[in-house]
Amino acid sequence: MANKILLEIVTPSRLVLSEEVDLATAPGTEGVFGVMANHAPLLSTLQIGEMNYTKDGNSVRMAVSGGFVEVSNNRMTVIAEAAEKSDEIDVDRALKAKERAERRLQEARTAAEKIDVARAHAAMLRALTRLRVAGKQTS
Repeated sequence: MANKILLEIVTPSRLVLSEEVDLATAPGTEGVFGVMANHAPLLSTLQIGEMNYTKDGNSVRMAVSGGFVEVSNNRMTVIAEAAEKSDEIDVDRALKAKERAERRLQEARTAAEKIDVARAHAAMLRALTRLRVAGKQTS
């Protein structure tokens, strides 16, 4: 495992990835950070965003929805609420989620009823991240 780090990504429903990689980047709550072999120990929270890793010159994009990262002993463990590689993303489902979030945010501006705006914003951010990672532009 010379000059590599073991990247493991786990969600409540599955093991998403377990591979030796050259570099991994993650959307920490304090900003995006990168991890390579022999990185110092690290513990961080994740925000909704794009994660990337490079293996043998090939880059892979992923959408992650919050969670935690631990780096120790040439291993990066990501425990995420949800994680999808770009080729796993259901674009139609992401577009529908984006539309629902847009409607909820519009209702929050105009309706007297109480709408959980933070939840609607998080849903919008998840949908937009998934669409960006899948390579689909949104308007």
